[in-house]
Amino acid sequence: MIKKDNYSLLSHNTFGIDVNAKVYVEYDSEEELMAVLPSLKGNLLHIGGGSNLLFRKDYEGTVLHSAIKGIEVVEEHDGDVLVRVGAGVVWDEFVEWAVERGYGGAENLSLIPGEVGASAVQNIGAYGAEVKDIIVLVETVHLQSGEKRCFKVDECGYAYRQSVFKNELKGQYAVTYVTYRLSVHPVLKLEYGNMKDLACREKVTVADVRQFIIEARNAKLPDPKVLGNAGSFFMNPVVTKEKFLAVLEEYPQMPFYEVEGGVKIPAGWMIEQCGWKGKSLGRAAVHDKQALVLVNLGGASSEEIVTLCDAICKDVRERFGIDIHPEVNVI
Repeated sequence: MIKKDNYSLLSHNTFGIDVNAKVYVEYDSEEELMAVLPSLKGNLLHIGGGSNLLFRKDYEGTVLHSAIKGIEVVEEHDGDVLVRVGAGVVWDEFVEWAVERGYGGAENLSLIPGEVGASAVQNIGAYGAEVKDIIVLVETVHLQSGEKRCFKVDECGYAYRQSVFKNELKGQYAVTYVTYRLSVHPVLKLEYGNMKDLACREKVTVADVRQFIIEARNAKLPDPKVLGNAGSFFMNPVVTKEKFLAVLEEYPQMPFYEVEGGVKIPAGWMIEQCGWKGKSLGRAAVHDKQALVLVNLGGASSEEIVTLCDAICKDVRERFGIDIHPEVNVI
């Protein structure tokens, strides 16, 4: 276990904001977490890889981070495998592990930054897939009582970029392990966007899908080691059919995706239509290859990034009558 006072979180947030935690605790097991919890005072914040965070100031409390590792096949039957993964495993390392074994289900989520524990909290998604579709069980520890609790997937309140851990139970539980159901005989999802090019090939494997997505993401998303960023900063709004048809009449070229509960309109497309792609405010900017991504040009403060976010939301609302919201957690 690591426990430090006045600890810099610079290496724990991909935006590259240099703030401190009053106390920082990194634990290697459920037992270590449960042992240290009674001694912690004040506010608790549990983080993963920091790829979905924007710190506005020093954190006057304890920041917790899981270093629980391990990937283990716990059950195999009827062409499926159940894989239990430690919350501190880097998400893409798990995806790579699965693809190397020919297991299907996670390949569309290749190269998403962050860790396994955060995948279950954020309900990460990309290229027509969401992690909720492969989650079976989420193991947690309650941060106040120290008691263990297992959440079955139907208890997690999953929706687009949402879960019970982001809403009514926000900040109450630390995820320790996640069990995923993967397929030995994968049925590939190739319907999203330019993935249809893959579908034209005679034979496509999970490895082909992973390589395609890695190349696509690298082509349009900046490396946070070069340009601080948190990946997609905004969620794609889901609007009513009535609202969608009204906007479509004015913008017939608008891309869209029909989903449960309405129609999803790409926030990046709307931001680009407002002229923000590649533009900056101070030391914060909209990435020139993907308008969903806000970047730190070097030395940007969190307030500069928030100001840019607010300006973009205002312009999108005024032009389209649609509210867009950050996916990133502003703390």
